[in-house]
Amino acid sequence: MIKVFLFAHLQERAGRQEMTIDKGELTVKELKERLMEEYDLPLDGVMVAVNEQYSLEDEVISSGDVVALIPPVSGG
Repeated sequence: MIKVFLFAHLQERAGRQEMTIDKGELTVKELKERLMEEYDLPLDGVMVAVNEQYSLEDEVISSGDVVALIPPVSGG
């Protein structure tokens, strides 16, 4: 299983802070597509960290990995 943590407005949209994906292996792109389809999450521009390392779309996520979806933030 893959553990996914959501931050900021993604938590509100999904109605939860974390979720698990019962999949052995998939890419960051496949994960984002799945979450956009299943939870209607706006993931354009969202940074993805796998095991605390920022990852590109073609990075493979394996069972046991921890993923964080980090939306862009602004401040002043």
